[in-house]
Amino acid sequence: MKRCKIRVTMAAVMALLLATAAAAMPQTLVAVGRTVGIRLETDGILVAELEPGGPAEQAGLRSGDVIETVNGTEITSCEQFQSMLQSCDGSPLDLAIARDGKDAEVTVAPTRSAGGCHLGVSVRDSMAGIGTVTYYDPTTGAYGALGHGVNDLQSLVLLPVESGEILPSSVVEVRKGVRGTPGLLKGAFDTSTTLGTVERNTDHGIFGQCSGQLGGMPLPVATAEEIQTGKATILSNVQNTNVVEYAVEITRLDPTDQSGRNLVLTITDDRLLQTTGGIVQGMSGSPILQNGKIVGAVTHVLVNDPTKGYGISIENMLEAAE
Repeated sequence: MKRCKIRVTMAAVMALLLATAAAAMPQTLVAVGRTVGIRLETDGILVAELEPGGPAEQAGLRSGDVIETVNGTEITSCEQFQSMLQSCDGSPLDLAIARDGKDAEVTVAPTRSAGGCHLGVSVRDSMAGIGTVTYYDPTTGAYGALGHGVNDLQSLVLLPVESGEILPSSVVEVRKGVRGTPGLLKGAFDTSTTLGTVERNTDHGIFGQCSGQLGGMPLPVATAEEIQTGKATILSNVQNTNVVEYAVEITRLDPTDQSGRNLVLTITDDRLLQTTGGIVQGMSGSPILQNGKIVGAVTHVLVNDPTKGYGISIENMLEAAE
């Protein structure tokens, strides 16, 4: 009996992988473009800032560390952490921390003064802001927003999220972007209603389940190969709760960029330029549409030219949601 040799080329393997990924992608998503309030609770408490030469820094604690337990007790809030610190009478504290995805332990001896015990550390257990929902899947209720992660403003570390929610919001003020200074959308939140949960915070967006009450238009999903340079549009909410389609130009493509900066776009719509000056903070997540398909989301503004910015492909955003 002869043995048959089967040769599998790298091209064939790549073709199979691409076909599998394409098959896993939803065929249709609802492009949203609506701003929402985003409220996040951390998994543990995040070390945001350290006092130079303070007890925490001397013990080896670093900005971006996540404190999970103190003397074996799980820590869930800054208030709990402060209460344990003040009741320790200056005795050393054994901290179990997470650092760069690995577990570690640090022992810190607080200093004492008339104001109580101090470690020389600023910590955070929550964050709130405004952002734009890119899409939701009408079949599963899964949504994606921002197109980039939520980072702590001081440590710049990706916020470790335990839970969160998205809330109805209305844009009440616009600070226009100018060269060298990014603009900003300011929103008012309705805390009496929840639109959905936040379950994951990744470098390529936040993801969770929504109620489906987000509005938008059902559109086919584009593959990376279908995105082209040239005319496109974005859906953005820069006034009240109104979602409007604005003209943009995709000027450069980089589908393999791992940071999610898969395309460069320029705002060409005079209405948006007059209102915001271009891309501003809060517009992150605005869906990018081209040839009747959703192709990606706005993610960053170029600080030296607010009319230009980056976007992530919808394919990479959906991969991060898995």
